[in-house]
Amino acid sequence: MPELPEVEVVRRGVAAHVVGRTIGRATVSGARVARRHEAGPEDLARRLAGSAVLHADRRGKYLWLVVQPAGGVPEALVVHLGMSGQLLVSPPEAQPARHTHATLDFDDGGPSLRFVDQRTFGGWSLRPLVPDPHDPGRTAEGPERPPRHPYGIAASVSHIAPDPLEPAFDRAAVVRSLKRRRSAVKRALLDQGLVSGIGNIYADEALWRAGVHGRRECTALSKPALARLLEHAETVMAEALELGGTSFDALYVNVNGASGYFDRSLNAYGQVGRPCARCQTPLMREDFMNRSSFFCPHCQPRPRGPRKASPAPGALRRRR
Repeated sequence: MPELPEVEVVRRGVAAHVVGRTIGRATVSGARVARRHEAGPEDLARRLAGSAVLHADRRGKYLWLVVQPAGGVPEALVVHLGMSGQLLVSPPEAQPARHTHATLDFDDGGPSLRFVDQRTFGGWSLRPLVPDPHDPGRTAEGPERPPRHPYGIAASVSHIAPDPLEPAFDRAAVVRSLKRRRSAVKRALLDQGLVSGIGNIYADEALWRAGVHGRRECTALSKPALARLLEHAETVMAEALELGGTSFDALYVNVNGASGYFDRSLNAYGQVGRPCARCQTPLMREDFMNRSSFFCPHCQPRPRGPRKASPAPGALRRRR
């Protein structure tokens, strides 16, 4: 699934092409793309038509557009990208790509926004906007500041914790929460209720940079070590964002259909059998939470207890 950098690349593209325009017509094809919109695809298309797009927003891996119907209150058009969802900007007269499930055409006659989803795990839904429970608009010192999410956040995202790239992220508080957890540190990093935006790719990269095995128990790590791990997660995602995210195939693209290039900079994820960039030891993979974890057995010593791992190239056959 796309992680924070990939979703932020899409958000920026949507903001540049769509915000400030008015939807002339919405087309939602089939019930599956609107399965999270309880009233169905026809209701979703009807309610979007005539709405102005005020903002493109994101928290972690969750994306939404703030849309306002004429004479109504702003709402959140939540876009679930799933495993293969794409938001693509294209001329309205262009032939829709295969697997196009929803389209926004605008009243200015300019480029349309199309939702393409080959595996159909993604979808659209309208949700109310609510105040951000994690960012009341004040710093720790007390003075008011502009909120990160000026219209509030989508109600369905309100339980998601801030991500490391937004001002509301409180690293010290997350470190305290991590230190109390008696679970594998990688499992904690993937918990979107604790810190959002980190998925399998960037968890492995941050753990490699920190020299920590993903199965280490959180309580076994010092607070400074946990803080460094979070700093590495922030750094690696910022670096990935600068390169357009990580694209392993044509499914991970920005709104213009271009791929990111951070996959060329990966030090751990997907690098099984290749020499570690620090110590030249062949990297290994192991099963973790129905995923694959990649690590250096020398730089990231496994905690006590036997674990099966494979150094053989070509062993990756599992969900990324």
